[in-house]
Amino acid sequence: MSQSLNIPEIAIVIAAKQHNPTILTPDFLKYSDIVPNNWELGKPPILTDSNAQVVFANGISITSYVNRIIFTEAIATKEFTEVEIPALAGKYVETLAQVDYQGVSINFRGHVFFEEQNNTARNFIFSTLLNPGPWHEFGKAPVQAAMRFSYTLEGAQLSLDINEAGLQLPDQTVRPIVLFTATFNHAIVEEEQSQRLAVLSEIISNWRTDIEAYKELVNTKFLNSPYQLNLVPNESVIPTTRTF
Repeated sequence: MSQSLNIPEIAIVIAAKQHNPTILTPDFLKYSDIVPNNWELGKPPILTDSNAQVVFANGISITSYVNRIIFTEAIATKEFTEVEIPALAGKYVETLAQVDYQGVSINFRGHVFFEEQNNTARNFIFSTLLNPGPWHEFGKAPVQAAMRFSYTLEGAQLSLDINEAGLQLPDQTVRPIVLFTATFNHAIVEEEQSQRLAVLSEIISNWRTDIEAYKELVNTKFLNSPYQLNLVPNESVIPTTRTF
Protein backbone atom coordinates (compact mmCIF):
# COMPACT_ATOMS: atom_id res chain seq x y z
CA MET A 1 0.00 0.00 0.00
CA SER A 2 1.09 3.58 -0.65
CA GLN A 3 -1.14 5.24 1.94
CA SER A 4 0.38 7.39 4.63
CA LEU A 5 -0.88 8.57 7.98
CA ASN A 6 -2.72 11.89 8.36
CA ILE A 7 -2.46 13.35 11.88
CA PRO A 8 -5.08 16.07 12.55
CA GLU A 9 -4.84 16.27 16.34
CA ILE A 10 -2.49 16.05 19.31
CA ALA A 11 -3.51 15.99 22.98
CA ILE A 12 -1.32 16.18 26.08
CA VAL A 13 -2.98 14.80 29.22
CA ILE A 14 -1.30 15.48 32.57
CA ALA A 15 -2.48 13.38 35.52
CA ALA A 16 -2.59 15.15 38.88
CA LYS A 17 -3.87 14.77 42.43
CA GLN A 18 -6.33 17.29 43.85
CA HIS A 19 -5.87 19.79 41.07
CA ASN A 20 -8.24 22.76 41.35
CA PRO A 21 -10.08 22.96 38.01
CA THR A 22 -11.64 26.35 38.77
CA ILE A 23 -8.29 28.07 38.36
CA LEU A 24 -8.54 27.58 34.60
CA THR A 25 -9.87 30.85 33.16
CA PRO A 26 -8.83 32.96 30.15
CA ASP A 27 -7.57 35.68 32.52
CA PHE A 28 -5.41 33.23 34.46
CA LEU A 29 -3.91 31.83 31.26
CA LYS A 30 -3.07 35.28 29.92
CA TYR A 31 -1.89 36.92 33.16
CA SER A 32 0.39 33.93 33.79
CA ASP A 33 1.83 34.21 30.24
CA ILE A 34 0.72 30.67 29.48
CA VAL A 35 -1.02 31.92 26.32
CA PRO A 36 -0.52 35.21 24.42
CA ASN A 37 -2.78 38.12 25.33
CA ASN A 38 -4.09 38.46 21.79
CA TRP A 39 -5.59 34.97 21.57
CA GLU A 40 -9.34 35.14 21.00
CA LEU A 41 -11.87 32.70 22.43
CA GLY A 42 -13.55 30.26 20.09
CA LYS A 43 -16.56 29.88 22.37
CA PRO A 44 -17.58 30.92 25.89
CA PRO A 45 -15.50 29.30 28.65
CA ILE A 46 -16.96 26.55 30.85
CA LEU A 47 -16.42 26.84 34.59
CA THR A 48 -17.95 24.51 37.19
CA ASP A 49 -16.79 23.05 40.49
CA SER A 50 -15.73 19.82 38.79
CA ASN A 51 -14.28 20.96 35.48
CA ALA A 52 -13.35 23.96 33.35
CA GLN A 53 -12.62 24.47 29.68
CA VAL A 54 -11.16 27.28 27.60
CA VAL A 55 -11.33 26.96 23.80
CA PHE A 56 -9.46 29.40 21.58
CA ALA A 57 -10.27 30.37 18.02
CA ASN A 58 -6.96 28.96 16.77
CA GLY A 59 -8.03 25.36 17.51
CA ILE A 60 -6.31 25.01 20.89
CA SER A 61 -8.32 23.99 23.95
CA ILE A 62 -7.46 23.39 27.59
CA THR A 63 -9.74 21.33 29.82
CA SER A 64 -9.22 20.92 33.55
CA TYR A 65 -10.50 18.34 36.04
CA VAL A 66 -9.60 17.44 39.61
CA ASN A 67 -7.38 14.59 38.39
CA ARG A 68 -6.09 15.77 35.02
CA ILE A 69 -5.47 18.66 32.62
CA ILE A 70 -5.95 18.15 28.88
CA PHE A 71 -4.32 20.29 26.19
CA THR A 72 -5.61 19.70 22.64
CA GLU A 73 -4.52 21.20 19.33
CA ALA A 74 -5.53 20.77 15.70
CA ILE A 75 -2.28 20.20 13.77
CA ALA A 76 -3.37 18.91 10.35
CA THR A 77 -1.82 21.86 8.47
CA LYS A 78 1.07 22.59 10.86
CA GLU A 79 4.75 21.83 10.83
CA PHE A 80 6.27 20.41 14.02
CA THR A 81 7.80 23.81 14.79
CA GLU A 82 4.33 25.37 14.74
CA VAL A 83 2.75 23.02 17.30
CA GLU A 84 2.09 25.08 20.43
CA ILE A 85 0.58 22.99 23.22
CA PRO A 86 3.83 21.36 24.38
CA ALA A 87 5.11 24.82 25.33
CA LEU A 88 1.72 25.76 26.85
CA ALA A 89 1.63 22.58 28.93
CA GLY A 90 5.18 23.21 30.10
CA LYS A 91 4.33 26.75 31.19
CA TYR A 92 1.20 25.52 32.94
CA VAL A 93 3.02 23.02 35.14
CA GLU A 94 5.78 25.56 35.87
CA THR A 95 3.17 28.11 36.96
CA LEU A 96 1.35 25.57 39.15
CA ALA A 97 4.48 23.84 40.42
CA GLN A 98 2.84 22.96 43.76
CA VAL A 99 0.41 20.48 42.14
CA ASP A 100 1.17 16.78 42.67
CA TYR A 101 1.60 15.63 39.07
CA GLN A 102 1.43 11.86 38.57
CA GLY A 103 2.19 11.28 34.92
CA VAL A 104 1.60 12.42 31.37
CA SER A 105 0.25 10.87 28.21
CA ILE A 106 0.81 12.24 24.73
CA ASN A 107 -1.96 11.25 22.36
CA PHE A 108 -2.34 11.41 18.59
CA ARG A 109 -5.40 10.84 16.46
CA GLY A 110 -4.62 9.96 12.86
CA HIS A 111 -6.30 8.31 9.91
CA VAL A 112 -5.66 6.77 6.51
CA PHE A 113 -7.97 7.15 3.52
CA PHE A 114 -9.12 4.06 1.66
CA GLU A 115 -11.01 3.47 -1.58
CA GLU A 116 -14.78 3.41 -1.42
CA GLN A 117 -14.93 0.31 -3.62
CA ASN A 118 -14.23 -3.20 -2.37
CA ASN A 119 -14.51 -2.34 1.33
CA THR A 120 -10.79 -1.67 1.55
CA ALA A 121 -11.00 -0.08 5.01
CA ARG A 122 -12.93 -3.05 6.39
CA ASN A 123 -10.66 -5.55 4.67
CA PHE A 124 -7.60 -3.84 6.07
CA ILE A 125 -8.85 -4.64 9.57
CA PHE A 126 -10.48 -8.03 9.08
CA SER A 127 -8.32 -9.56 6.32
CA THR A 128 -4.95 -8.03 7.12
CA LEU A 129 -4.53 -7.03 10.75
CA LEU A 130 -5.97 -10.25 12.13
CA ASN A 131 -3.22 -12.16 10.33
CA PRO A 132 0.43 -12.30 11.46
CA GLY A 133 2.52 -9.38 10.23
CA PRO A 134 5.20 -6.81 11.09
CA TRP A 135 2.73 -4.92 13.31
CA HIS A 136 3.32 -7.72 15.83
CA GLU A 137 6.97 -6.71 16.13
CA PHE A 138 7.61 -3.29 17.68
CA GLY A 139 9.05 -2.15 20.98
CA LYS A 140 10.70 -4.22 23.72
CA ALA A 141 8.05 -6.82 24.60
CA PRO A 142 5.51 -9.03 22.80
CA VAL A 143 2.50 -7.07 21.55
CA GLN A 144 -0.91 -7.55 23.20
CA ALA A 145 -4.01 -6.95 21.11
CA ALA A 146 -7.80 -6.86 21.18
CA MET A 147 -7.97 -4.42 18.24
CA ARG A 148 -5.84 -2.46 20.63
CA PHE A 149 -2.13 -3.03 20.18
CA SER A 150 -0.06 -2.43 23.32
CA TYR A 151 3.66 -1.82 22.90
CA THR A 152 6.44 -1.41 25.44
CA LEU A 153 8.83 1.35 24.36
CA GLU A 154 11.82 2.98 25.98
CA GLY A 155 10.28 5.15 28.71
CA ALA A 156 6.66 4.74 27.65
CA GLN A 157 3.76 2.36 27.10
CA LEU A 158 2.08 2.83 23.73
CA SER A 159 -1.54 1.84 23.09
CA LEU A 160 -2.71 1.93 19.48
CA ASP A 161 -6.46 1.65 18.82
CA ILE A 162 -7.55 0.88 15.26
CA ASN A 163 -11.12 1.42 14.06
CA GLU A 164 -13.00 1.57 10.79
CA ALA A 165 -14.72 4.94 10.38
CA GLY A 166 -15.92 7.61 7.97
CA LEU A 167 -14.57 11.16 7.60
CA GLN A 168 -17.02 13.85 6.51
CA LEU A 169 -15.39 16.26 4.07
CA PRO A 170 -16.31 19.95 3.56
CA ASP A 171 -18.48 19.03 0.55
CA GLN A 172 -20.51 16.75 2.91
CA THR A 173 -19.27 13.56 1.27
CA VAL A 174 -17.99 10.81 3.55
CA ARG A 175 -14.71 9.03 2.84
CA PRO A 176 -13.93 5.62 4.37
CA ILE A 177 -10.94 5.74 6.69
CA VAL A 178 -9.15 3.63 9.26
CA LEU A 179 -8.47 5.49 12.51
CA PHE A 180 -5.16 5.01 14.31
CA THR A 181 -5.38 6.52 17.79
CA ALA A 182 -2.16 6.43 19.80
CA THR A 183 -1.63 7.01 23.52
CA PHE A 184 1.90 7.23 24.92
CA ASN A 185 1.76 6.83 28.69
CA HIS A 186 4.76 8.16 30.63
CA ALA A 187 4.91 7.44 34.37
CA ILE A 188 6.68 9.76 36.81
CA VAL A 189 8.24 7.83 39.68
CA GLU A 190 10.59 10.41 41.23
CA GLU A 191 9.71 11.25 44.84
CA GLU A 192 11.02 14.81 45.12
CA GLN A 193 8.71 17.48 43.69
CA SER A 194 11.47 19.32 41.86
CA GLN A 195 12.60 16.11 40.17
CA ARG A 196 9.04 15.24 39.19
CA LEU A 197 8.58 18.63 37.57
CA ALA A 198 11.87 18.31 35.70
CA VAL A 199 10.95 14.86 34.36
CA LEU A 200 7.45 16.02 33.42
CA SER A 201 8.82 19.03 31.53
CA GLU A 202 11.34 16.84 29.72
CA ILE A 203 8.67 14.36 28.61
CA ILE A 204 6.48 17.15 27.26
CA SER A 205 9.35 18.87 25.46
CA ASN A 206 10.32 15.56 23.82
CA TRP A 207 6.86 15.04 22.31
CA ARG A 208 8.39 14.73 18.84
CA THR A 209 9.96 11.43 19.86
CA ASP A 210 6.46 10.05 20.42
CA ILE A 211 4.98 11.35 17.18
CA GLU A 212 7.93 9.97 15.21
CA ALA A 213 7.45 6.56 16.86
CA TYR A 214 3.73 6.76 16.06
CA LYS A 215 4.41 7.55 12.40
CA GLU A 216 7.08 4.87 12.16
CA LEU A 217 4.78 2.22 13.62
CA VAL A 218 1.78 3.00 11.42
CA ASN A 219 3.57 3.88 8.18
CA THR A 220 6.21 1.15 8.18
CA LYS A 221 4.59 -1.69 10.14
CA PHE A 222 0.91 -1.37 9.17
CA LEU A 223 0.79 0.43 5.82
CA ASN A 224 3.95 0.13 3.73
CA SER A 225 4.82 -3.48 4.37
CA PRO A 226 5.00 -6.58 2.11
CA TYR A 227 1.68 -7.70 3.59
CA GLN A 228 -1.03 -6.57 1.20
CA LEU A 229 -4.79 -6.29 1.56
CA ASN A 230 -6.86 -9.33 0.70
CA LEU A 231 -9.57 -7.63 -1.32
CA VAL A 232 -12.80 -9.24 -2.39
CA PRO A 233 -13.59 -8.22 -6.01
CA ASN A 234 -16.77 -6.21 -6.53
CA GLU A 235 -17.76 -6.38 -2.88
CA SER A 236 -20.38 -3.75 -2.03
CA VAL A 237 -19.48 -0.90 0.29
CA ILE A 238 -20.87 -1.19 3.81
CA PRO A 239 -21.88 1.79 5.93
CA THR A 240 -19.06 3.28 7.99
CA THR A 241 -19.25 2.80 11.72
CA ARG A 242 -18.30 6.31 12.87
CA THR A 243 -18.20 9.76 11.33
CA PHE A 244 -15.99 12.60 12.51
